[in-house]
Amino acid sequence: MADSRLALACVVARPDGGRRARDSARDLLAGGSAGGDPAVRDALENCVPAAETALARLGWRWVAEGEAGFPARLATTADPPLGVFLRGEVSGARAVALVGARRATAYGREVAEYLGRELAAAGVAVVSGMARGVDAAAHRGALAAGGPTVAVWGAGPDRVYPPEHAPLAEKIAASGCLLTEYPPGAPPLAHHFPERNRLIAGLAEAVIVVEADERSGALITARLALDEGREVLAVPGSVFSRLSAGPNGLLRAGAAPVLSADDVLAAIGLPPRAAAAGGPEPALLALIPAGESVTVDRLAAASGLPVAQVLEGLLALELAGRVAREADGRYRRSRVTG
Repeated sequence: MADSRLALACVVARPDGGRRARDSARDLLAGGSAGGDPAVRDALENCVPAAETALARLGWRWVAEGEAGFPARLATTADPPLGVFLRGEVSGARAVALVGARRATAYGREVAEYLGRELAAAGVAVVSGMARGVDAAAHRGALAAGGPTVAVWGAGPDRVYPPEHAPLAEKIAASGCLLTEYPPGAPPLAHHFPERNRLIAGLAEAVIVVEADERSGALITARLALDEGREVLAVPGSVFSRLSAGPNGLLRAGAAPVLSADDVLAAIGLPPRAAAAGGPEPALLALIPAGESVTVDRLAAASGLPVAQVLEGLLALELAGRVAREADGRYRRSRVTG
């Protein structure tokens, strides 16, 4: 426990983190005393008790590296955190990360939610960063399936970011886990997010990039995943969209394409999902005449299905390469697969 509090003091003393600070802290921890670092000694005496009180009030806890409850996959990374602040439980299940653009298109959000839902339904934990766009959609998909999901923050436990995701954070904590390496009071500074991406990559067995431009943080996560020996996959996107530059570039470099959740399951050595009995996909495909494109409303009227179910079926068909969506939102059969 003394080492755990000393590790917490190191984090509180230097809340901005950074690998140099972590390496220095490990040298100090190896000696078992804060005497050689006045900032850490002051934090241990004056700040750690306040941090512990704040964590208890918020329902979070501190778990130092090496303690029971510290995520096993993080312990094997090249630059593990000194410890993590947790709310909820990190699932011991197989895990993948879904990352992508904050300003995702409707397509990107649909794909992320679909993959999050299907992977969670297959028992795979979904890891992401709870940011706007792809991240939030991935978490929502996992929650809809009742599966575990882990949100990795770039701020302290008392700073929900973005603020409008506070209700989402509560849902994640109830069935999954919120995780950060930053202490209470740490704001969501810009440089925290590239650093927290190493935790997203480290917690997962594979990273899937859904939408990202050429400078997206999602590509940082993909690079870090490759450095850690994780699989990197990408969802193909339109050549006309700048948000496809990231995933399409990964595909060109050799990343595996994701056309369905089964592609992700195969990448981590799991069997494909059982086919859903009575799914709407065959019926919807039969309602799209060859050589024509149809609206979602027309398909809903012809099939008698709710629009939401039609959209879900069309997304599955699109990811499987059976249909293509036109620029005006209509759907046609794929010219390749018919």
